[in-house]
Amino acid sequence: MPEIARFYGIVIKMFFKPKEHEPSHIHALYGEYLGEFNIRTMEMLQGDLPAKAQELVREWLKLHQGELQEMWDTQQIKKLPPL
Repeated sequence: MPEIARFYGIVIKMFFKPKEHEPSHIHALYGEYLGEFNIRTMEMLQGDLPAKAQELVREWLKLHQGELQEMWDTQQIKKLPPL
């Protein structure tokens, strides 16, 4: 799963199988915690990420929502700046 960004100990990743399941989403890893976030709604779809880490991921998502959706649609990953 390619790494897109890293900030405050949180690692953001996105991966594709021939076509990863919808909705478009990212994976956030923080130590042993994981969270899967919908790119469009910024809602955590599943996971156990602590509340503070969820806030940071949503703040970062808000800044890069368009770029992330484009990556999902084109399946071309690039690094994005940290929060």
